[in-house]
Amino acid sequence: MNPKNKTENLHNELKILHEKLRQDTKNNWDRVLPFEEMLFDRWDKAKFLKAKNGSSVYENCYVYGKVSIGKNTWIGPYTILDGSGGKLTIGDYCSISSGVQIYTHHTVMWALTKGKASYQKKSVSIGDGCYFGPNAIVSMGSKIGKCCVIGANTLVRSKIPDNSIVYGTPGKIVGKVEVKGNNVNLVYFDQIKNNENKK
Repeated sequence: MNPKNKTENLHNELKILHEKLRQDTKNNWDRVLPFEEMLFDRWDKAKFLKAKNGSSVYENCYVYGKVSIGKNTWIGPYTILDGSGGKLTIGDYCSISSGVQIYTHHTVMWALTKGKASYQKKSVSIGDGCYFGPNAIVSMGSKIGKCCVIGANTLVRSKIPDNSIVYGTPGKIVGKVEVKGNNVNLVYFDQIKNNENKK
């Protein structure tokens, strides 16, 4: 068989496999996913990364350097976990939404000096029970406490205390998280202020 026919046969086999996996995924999970996500198991990727039990990492998550992932943590698609500039530690029961980028280094000084300055590097830590909205960015050196909400499109570049709600660019603490057993109350400072003004 000539190389062209081999390529065509392989392409046809892949198309058949793709159609079968797509239909199975739709039937079983009511989802339509990219081919690679149907081919590879996200729990296996988490195990390969030595994440603790129950965690999953989507296939199209980019992982660099030293990254530690706790148990029952969900790392969504199109994310970047950069532990190349220091250790990146993510706690238990975290939810890292699609498009989130977490960095332990940057190349600003290197680029501005045309390669004369070194890369800047610092570790990042994220506590247990944190939620990150889509496309949030965490800069090197950030320390995020437990039970925090980091809103969509938020830029974190500092220390965030436990039970904080953070929104904006740069991220600002706009509220607090109250957890009592299975109940969660998100309290926003502007709501407290409005309630006080009504009195």
